[in-house]
Amino acid sequence: MEPVTSVALQQFLQRLGEQFHHPAKFYLLGGSALCLLGSPRETLDVDYSLETPSREIEKILKQLSSELRLDLESVLLAEFIPLPPNSEKRHRFLGRYGQVDVYIYDLYSIALSKIARGFESDLEDVEFLLGQSLIEWNELEAHFKSILPRAKKADIDPKEFETYFNTLKKWMGR
Repeated sequence: MEPVTSVALQQFLQRLGEQFHHPAKFYLLGGSALCLLGSPRETLDVDYSLETPSREIEKILKQLSSELRLDLESVLLAEFIPLPPNSEKRHRFLGRYGQVDVYIYDLYSIALSKIARGFESDLEDVEFLLGQSLIEWNELEAHFKSILPRAKKADIDPKEFETYFNTLKKWMGR
């Protein structure tokens, strides 16, 4: 598979809009979303979520994945972390491709999922979001505190989650 670039993502979204002829909501998550926001870090896959999956759109996605040599992965973020309050209201509309409305998933949810995973590259991604003022520290911290009590239910070790958050906090000079 090829590394994901903003040009490759735009081409993919254009082709998706040309081939899928029904209204749909498509959400980009993870590194591919950050790529479109200007992140310099390379990503190798396109994590996405659909509001209403269907066999037809999944078939088209599989075909486009093969044709464009992109690694597409369906991700239900709520299965990995507890979502912060009102996350569904913070999706960023990216554009309409045919009848497909494309959004960047709530950036606080993405940031919290990266903190929960705790890899240095993930924390660097959160640092990028903060550095570009795409998310605000105080709101991130409030969302972190709101989901921490539910972390264990999502199979996240609360102590590790807190350690990763505190590492980020130190990096940010907080």
